[in-house]
Amino acid sequence: MSVKDKVVVITGASSGIGEATAKLLASNGAKVVLGARREEKLAKIVGAIESAGGTAAYKVTDVRDPQEVKDLVRLAKDKYGALDVIFNNAGIMPTSPISALHVDEWNDMIDINLKGVLNGVAAVMPEFTKQKHGQIITTSSVAGIKSFPGAGVYGATKFAVRNLMEVIRTESAQEGTNIRTATLYPAAINTELLKTITDKDAKEGMDELYDQVGIAPISIARVVNFAIDQPDEVNVNEFTIYPTKQA
Repeated sequence: MSVKDKVVVITGASSGIGEATAKLLASNGAKVVLGARREEKLAKIVGAIESAGGTAAYKVTDVRDPQEVKDLVRLAKDKYGALDVIFNNAGIMPTSPISALHVDEWNDMIDINLKGVLNGVAAVMPEFTKQKHGQIITTSSVAGIKSFPGAGVYGATKFAVRNLMEVIRTESAQEGTNIRTATLYPAAINTELLKTITDKDAKEGMDELYDQVGIAPISIARVVNFAIDQPDEVNVNEFTIYPTKQA
């Protein structure tokens, strides 16, 4: 199996991991459909992909809205006649100590990092079940496999994603629907995530870490490409990606 000609929906596609993945997959012949909230950035990325000879489309999408995610998936199906992969990549990371009680930020993380993923799953599941193939790739975090002070609620959303993806994998195997899953656990990747941190102390600590060890989003894009590129009977389902320098 090859990435070439696969129809791939990507959320959180206007920067960082989503943007890097869209460009890499398109360069390898995939047809990418990008969703995010910032239309200007989406249009620019699609323009760059098309200028390089790739195939891409976009739709402004807020993953908190189930209908908007369904509309993004419908665009992929209507425009390209197929649906092969969804990459649930949208997320925010306003880390802070629980005692700081940034409750609004807790709710935003739950709505985007967890409910947004569920909305993506719900949008593709009927088609994947009917056609008996498909792939769901989701960005979790190293905070989804380890507990970090300052990342209690963020980590809780990412632990939940880890569980969700493994259950989808096992249920699909039991049901014979052949849906592959891949869960990504990135560590310090230089994206816009740090811009969502409002807690001063938390921001300073994360900035210092990422300045020292952070690596480029293309590192994650290559992993996504690898997962998609496997034969249909092969499910490479978990990837932890650290910068070599990160302890």
